[in-house]
Amino acid sequence: MSSEEKNLIEILEEGHKVDIVKYIDYVSAPQAGAIATFSGTTRDMFEGKAVLELRYEAYVPMATRTLTSICTSARSNWDIHKIAVAHRLGPVPVGETSVFIAVSSVHRGDGLDACKFLIDELKATVPIWKKEVYTNGEIWKENSEFMEKRDGLVKREHKRSCCGSKVRVQEDEEEHKDNSS
Repeated sequence: MSSEEKNLIEILEEGHKVDIVKYIDYVSAPQAGAIATFSGTTRDMFEGKAVLELRYEAYVPMATRTLTSICTSARSNWDIHKIAVAHRLGPVPVGETSVFIAVSSVHRGDGLDACKFLIDELKATVPIWKKEVYTNGEIWKENSEFMEKRDGLVKREHKRSCCGSKVRVQEDEEEHKDNSS
């Protein structure tokens, strides 16, 4: 069985709930001594505002490709047997699961570390968008993980310019004024 055959990735259409037992059953195996899971649910409050539901949209082909790539990365870093990832689209009421990840591994450390990596990378890179719906309005949300990853890439790309250390970039206007006089 290839590593892709050991991944179950599902972007669930509106109206389909996450079947947690299905994904745990999928990753279960006699050689796996651990199953690590993450279940993301809709909470009832955010920053003092009452939440009615979350609404998710995705570009499904790209989301699936990105999740497959994340699973490949996880496999290259940890000894994993099987991975299951499911994410709902459409409205997700308070208390219901929007995202679920299950990872089986021989030892718990690999499973737990891979599970954390998978949810962090999912939130930072997968094209799934979330709208929070409150009792008094709604707002599209950017994941803090996405913003952190984007900011980190911008800083890293800035440091690794094509000219390397031959070009000095002045980031402070005061410093620029001092050097030009």
